[in-house]
Amino acid sequence: MKKVFQIAFLLLIAFPAQAQDKKAKALLDEVTAKVKSYKNITIDFKYSLNNAKENVNQDSKGSVIMQGNMYVLNFMGVTKIFDGKKTYTIIPEDEEITISKYSEKDENAITPNRLLTFFNSGYKYSWDITQNVKGRKIQYIKLTPISSKDQRKEILLGIDSQTKHIYNLIEMGKNGTKTTLTVNSFKTNQPLSKNQFTFTEGKYPNYYINKLD
Repeated sequence: MKKVFQIAFLLLIAFPAQAQDKKAKALLDEVTAKVKSYKNITIDFKYSLNNAKENVNQDSKGSVIMQGNMYVLNFMGVTKIFDGKKTYTIIPEDEEITISKYSEKDENAITPNRLLTFFNSGYKYSWDITQNVKGRKIQYIKLTPISSKDQRKEILLGIDSQTKHIYNLIEMGKNGTKTTLTVNSFKTNQPLSKNQFTFTEGKYPNYYINKLD
């Protein structure tokens, strides 16, 4: 009889957890569907990196334009263009450009074109806290990497309950590093140049070009 009660108690605990997981997945599915419905997305964001133990506190701003798997990212004085086949990293300070082929070796990297849908595989997820941010209801989903090799302890994904857009992303590293990406502006279906994601070498006549295999 005691064993029966123990099993019943475990089931009572498990059911709410399963319900929360389904609720979390349903919201993530809504976010994914919303993202896929747009022809293109333009985001202005703030990026913060903090590690109290190492006394590191860094803030930066950036922007990214995405269409399909292509993107143009401007961040920390560097421009990165991905045309679907190659990545062009342009560093004006050094007058240098690095051209590299597309690689999926780092599956954990949250690249611009994966930022809004990266959570669809490789994570366990659960319903977390809700916050009111300037009148906006932000619902957080906790993502825990499945792989033990992942250097991230957990990720909190903040989602605007009304628009189903991602508001922010907070990564907690196993080494104590906390990185936060906050979306300041989220625009969709903007008129873009047909050459928006095209690298033109002629624009950089004095740059050293490093081509990687």
